Amino acid sequence: MSRTRPLPTDAELQVLRVLWSRGPSTVRQVHEELYADGGTGYTTSLKLMQNLHAKGLVVRDETGRQHIFRATEPEATTVQGVVRQLIDRSFEGSAASLAMHALGAKRATPEELRRLRALIDDLEAEDRQK
Repeated sequence: MSRTRPLPTDAELQVLRVLWSRGPSTVRQVHEELYADGGTGYTTSLKLMQNLHAKGLVVRDETGRQHIFRATEPEATTVQGVVRQLIDRSFEGSAASLAMHALGAKRATPEELRRLRALIDDLEAEDRQK
């Protein structure tokens, strides 16, 4: 994700998650998936998607009657940007500090721990090769 591109807010990230899982979608489709309970108005969804468009995080296909929105970046790229900002802002740039706080705050599953061990092994192997 480009450093000059603004990061999404929490609400905008929810919209992006719908677009990543569903693929290109109308405002109505996103709204129905996010707010099926009817507690939030359609105009809220519309405004969120307009904000994402203004930030360059979604593109809008205006060729049809209904505008179709799609995310401009893959989920992993956007989430890495969000995590980088969190690390810089809250953990003085320390990814290890973030990981320790996260694991202390919420128990990881055995599968998540296995994947973390594999990641640590891979990172250590990369450091030995340098």
